[in-house]
Amino acid sequence: MYDYTIIGAGIVGLSTAYSLQNKHPHASIAIVEKETEIAAHQTGRNSGVIHSGVYYKPGSLKARMAVQGRNSMVQFCEENEVPHDVCGKVLVATEPGELPRMEALYERVGQNGLNVTRLSKEELHDVEPYVNGLAGLKVPSTGIVDYKKVSRKLMELLKKGGADIFLGSAVQEIVEKQDEVVIETTARTIYARYMVNCAGLFSDRITAMSGIHTDVKIVPFRGEYFELVPEKRHLVKGLIYPVPNPDFPFLGVHLTKMMDGGVHAGPNAVLSLKREGYRKVDMQWRDMKEVLTFPGFWKLAGANMKEGMKEMIRSFHKESFVKSLQRLVPDIKADDVVPTDAGVRAQAMLKNGKLVDDFYIIPGKRTVHVCNAPSPAATASLEIGKEIARKLPALERERVSMS
Repeated sequence: MYDYTIIGAGIVGLSTAYSLQNKHPHASIAIVEKETEIAAHQTGRNSGVIHSGVYYKPGSLKARMAVQGRNSMVQFCEENEVPHDVCGKVLVATEPGELPRMEALYERVGQNGLNVTRLSKEELHDVEPYVNGLAGLKVPSTGIVDYKKVSRKLMELLKKGGADIFLGSAVQEIVEKQDEVVIETTARTIYARYMVNCAGLFSDRITAMSGIHTDVKIVPFRGEYFELVPEKRHLVKGLIYPVPNPDFPFLGVHLTKMMDGGVHAGPNAVLSLKREGYRKVDMQWRDMKEVLTFPGFWKLAGANMKEGMKEMIRSFHKESFVKSLQRLVPDIKADDVVPTDAGVRAQAMLKNGKLVDDFYIIPGKRTVHVCNAPSPAATASLEIGKEIARKLPALERERVSMS
């Protein structure tokens, strides 16, 4: 019988276990993961950005946890000698119509308590000499890190504190009883006083398996990346982002310096026909059927038809992808970029076609379900873990009352 069992060994699940271990150092903790390694999906396939909280609605969980999470993540990396770089980023307005949107973003950033500087065209070029922009915003607190290395450090600390990590253990059934949760996996049966669902791309299925019914469905969007060839990496000094389009729910193609010295370009955002479908040809019948029969998907597709078609064209036509990059850095040519690993974003969607815009955490009697944790969840993971630890009962008090 474990005090706490966490399903999912991505960075959110590991951070949750770490927060519980810190809050309840004598509690027994298990982490259950269907893969044979940790951080195999969203955590290990993202752009490695330590976000600052620029884009998120003031007062939302994302805004609060991104700002606090950025500080927590940098502190964690410093204390545990995880390589990282607070290199800053610029948001770039490339045409006159984007200037009012950039100004509105600047006002929102102020409400989220961030230190951001307006940049003239000349000042922008001082920061990023090869960028094409009329003006920009400089966000100095943004950084980069390899979240797989963060996850490995978390696992090391968890094991040192006595936690058990069961890899290769896919959850098949969950039975929530009055005083325990029984979790059947492909490898073993686990009994827990409390369970936390951090299953990412499969979080909605784990929620349903626990007997909780919602109108939320995970819809997978594949983000495809290119990277600059080594001799062209000098074109990007840090992170270069466009001013986001408020009519489209994703940030748009951007350029990101990586911890290994490379520069990633992307991602686009296209529907994946498999929840872990990292190639264009990947599809899985159940995953595809769930999306294509979900009314919310068709409502979203209809409302974003124009931008969605652009994303599809960029997916199959490299030159169109490169044109998007050239809006930011004109010197990038088609021969300067090569494909690299894709990722799949677990995005929760409602039946009315609206994407769940904030982190979405649902409590059960003896369970907690993280039902929506896309970007900036990696940045905010330590704060998400603390939030979940606050939601779960203190076992010491429970045991006293039971005795």
